[in-house]
Amino acid sequence: MAQSLKRQVPAQNKAAGIDPLREELARKFSEHLPVAGEKKTAIPALSLHRRTAPMACIPTTYEPSLAIFVQGRKRVNMGGVTYHCDETTFLLTSVDVPVVSQIFASEKEPYLAIRLGLDMQMVREIISHEELPGPAAASQARGIAVGKLTPELLSACLRLLDLLHTPEDIPFLGNTIQREIVYRLLRGPQGDRLRAIATSGGQSYRTAKAIAWLRANFNKPLRVEELAEMARMGTSTLHHHFRALTAMSPLQYQKQLRLHAARDRMLIDGLDAASAAFEVGYESASQFNREYKRFFGQPPMRDIKGRRIAEPAA
Repeated sequence: MAQSLKRQVPAQNKAAGIDPLREELARKFSEHLPVAGEKKTAIPALSLHRRTAPMACIPTTYEPSLAIFVQGRKRVNMGGVTYHCDETTFLLTSVDVPVVSQIFASEKEPYLAIRLGLDMQMVREIISHEELPGPAAASQARGIAVGKLTPELLSACLRLLDLLHTPEDIPFLGNTIQREIVYRLLRGPQGDRLRAIATSGGQSYRTAKAIAWLRANFNKPLRVEELAEMARMGTSTLHHHFRALTAMSPLQYQKQLRLHAARDRMLIDGLDAASAAFEVGYESASQFNREYKRFFGQPPMRDIKGRRIAEPAA
């Protein structure tokens, strides 16, 4: 019994240290974004997100970034794997990945999240200059992960938010605090993910380059042999590492990017289904319709009509 109590004390003290920081972060967050919406800040990589009602599943693409959940809950699905996020966690994304996310929020308990885009060049510089543990050999970690918040990480986020009151300090101190945040991530349990992606020559690094190319050229025909050659890997090796990072094959990854992009073109720009299909790279409208219905649950135009009705209500 005594041993059990001793083990609980550090966890309780840690929680006690985190709660005041999170409450302070929520207060300062509301100073900058008091109403529901999204706000890009004067710090280019930093954005704030507030929701006061639950949101249905939204397909999107996450870029390398850190998301801090100040309040509320979020569920993220990538390649059939679900990640649960709440105010005790952060979400780390180390490569571009298509996901489906769902937010749980209310007027009484709004969803508050801070997103900081990660500069992978900055990550590489810190790795090269600091004495950090090397990435685990043959790491098979996903390109997205949920980690536990620490007082050190929350404190750095608070100081970054404070800079919005003194924009003249952002060019110098903003970069310094972002480097500290990256350093904290690299020192933590999820650091292997960033180190593996950022370390030149490693298989995860080469796979990430293939992912970035596919993200930028998703509307072009996919030849896996050429993609593997670009990554300087064999085809089977690329498949293995691609699936390890994204939970899907290159073809599935391309298909999700195409479907997400087509949905945006129809929803935002008013394209019809056939035009959107051809624009994102489909050669057959009927194939697009089948794959769209399989992925989103409804035919394209019925889905878009439902989204337009639901979004104003949300």
